[in-house]
Amino acid sequence: MATHVVIAGGGTAGSIIANLLARGLHREIQNGEVIIKVIDKEEKHMYQPALLYVVFDRFREDEMFKDMRDLLNPSIIFIHDEIEEFDFNANVVRTKSGKNVEYDYLVIATGSNPRADLIEGLNEHGDIFYTLEGAKKLREKLRKFEGGRVVVSVAAPHKCPVAPLEITFMLDEYFRAKGIRDKVELHYTYPIGRVHALEAVANWAVPEFEKRDIKYETLFNMEKVEGKDGSGVIHSMEGFEKEFDLLIAIPPHKGTDALINSGIQDGWVPTDRHLLKAEGHENVYVCGDTTNLPISKAGSTAHFEADVVAENLIAEIKEGHPARDYDGKVMCFIETGFSSATYVWFNYTTPPDPVPPSKMIHWLKLGYNRVYWLTARGIL
Repeated sequence: MATHVVIAGGGTAGSIIANLLARGLHREIQNGEVIIKVIDKEEKHMYQPALLYVVFDRFREDEMFKDMRDLLNPSIIFIHDEIEEFDFNANVVRTKSGKNVEYDYLVIATGSNPRADLIEGLNEHGDIFYTLEGAKKLREKLRKFEGGRVVVSVAAPHKCPVAPLEITFMLDEYFRAKGIRDKVELHYTYPIGRVHALEAVANWAVPEFEKRDIKYETLFNMEKVEGKDGSGVIHSMEGFEKEFDLLIAIPPHKGTDALINSGIQDGWVPTDRHLLKAEGHENVYVCGDTTNLPISKAGSTAHFEADVVAENLIAEIKEGHPARDYDGKVMCFIETGFSSATYVWFNYTTPPDPVPPSKMIHWLKLGYNRVYWLTARGIL
């Protein structure tokens, strides 16, 4: 009887794992001993980091997408359907179209979703660049913007933790290039007692903000937003207010509804930090944003975790035991404008230490944007 591996989610983590399994288990797949299935509600895979560049007209929409079937190894069965529920006791994934997809091993890689609806008035009066529709809408607003107060306000938790810093630095350079920086007050708010969750990154960012005349405020948690004719005010849970002429918000994120429907609080699956298995379920791996691990919800995290999950699944199927531990490795580029960038690298035991921004790192980031598809195919 064949071993069935089901991968829930065809984003960065799901695609890498599926393609690595297809290569590592190709003999078993050819012999009918292993069957790999990927379930996703989307037929196209989106390169999400490009959204930041879409805001500033530096990435074209048709470069952001690949057909899921073209991205996955031909031996993988792709199921285009939305997951309704996980039945962990019966080892079944139930879909909205009524399919019951049974598994021997399950990988949950369903990602996270921005939830602007959790903050009153944010959908109506704020702009969000974490979706393609939102990035394009913000791009049009920036084209017409002639001056005033721009507020970048961050809620938690959210994916891509450095993106709020990146868009703030890029806005500063954008307004300078447009010749209106002296007419723009650029403000940044963050929900905890420093400007970034990682202390080393926060310590690096503050002098960068001050050098560019970017105002910042910490311990500011958005509670509700009121607006009229494009302007408005943010009310914080701490009792403060911040007026704006343009609000760019990073809303809180939650895991997929299918996990919440399956009894997983907020959609973050309790996960063993080294083996990346769901706590209490020996045949279920978790990867990417979906874990409840206290590390960055970022594509880089998903990439490094995916390598470990794939290697462990191959070892379990071939030899009966996992082979590797995940050490918490994360590596993120941080754009500091349109011509420079820095990066952070860290793991469970080594804190990040941002290096001085340079053109070289910026070009490395732009280069990676073009070769990302090799990562999704499990090659890079």
